[in-house]
Amino acid sequence: MNRTLHRGIGMTSQRTRERLIQRLKDEGIRDRKELEAVRNTPRHIFVEEALASRAYEDTALPIGHGQTISQPYIVARMTELLLEDGPLDTVLEIGTGSGYQTAVLSRLVNRVYSVERIEALQRQARSRFQELRLRNIRLRYSDGGMGLPEYAPFDGILVTAAPEGIPLALVEQLRTGGRMILPVGTQAEQVLVRVIKTDRGYEKEILEQVIFVPLLGGVQ
Repeated sequence: MNRTLHRGIGMTSQRTRERLIQRLKDEGIRDRKELEAVRNTPRHIFVEEALASRAYEDTALPIGHGQTISQPYIVARMTELLLEDGPLDTVLEIGTGSGYQTAVLSRLVNRVYSVERIEALQRQARSRFQELRLRNIRLRYSDGGMGLPEYAPFDGILVTAAPEGIPLALVEQLRTGGRMILPVGTQAEQVLVRVIKTDRGYEKEILEQVIFVPLLGGVQ
């Protein structure tokens, strides 16, 4: 992004950020720490320069390569669901994308591991994290459907693209009692699901309808 434009948007974005925070409150997001994480994460640096003026609208925006940055409500809602039973130490994110969800998470947990299958998006996200001095994020260029078994078990997993079913390879990477938040379904119909790993497998709860890009690759 052009640095002069970046600074100009940064100077004027505080007002639009506050409007966004109020919208999130109106839609039911209540956790103070989470709202602060969203407030302190400059969404305009995670979108293309041509769309920077729309960064604080509560809408998904294209980021290239057939991918999108999720609307802020969905980012806040998934984060809320992941953390509502208490703080987590390590979280695995499937689908770094623009890095916006990653950045919000990094302000709320001790360490975020994030995988991305599109190398250009990962490079851009890494640069943004460096600019924001977010040092508790570990990135991996790989097939998200396989997760990161070498760093398991994770306290939580957040998936930002939709498989058609629950990926068992990811469930196995949760600690017992850990939770995973993910969209599940086809492009015609998807629902947000919370998965809790148990001693005997997992329990799942269907939460609400959503729309995400499909999760591609080695989903099991």
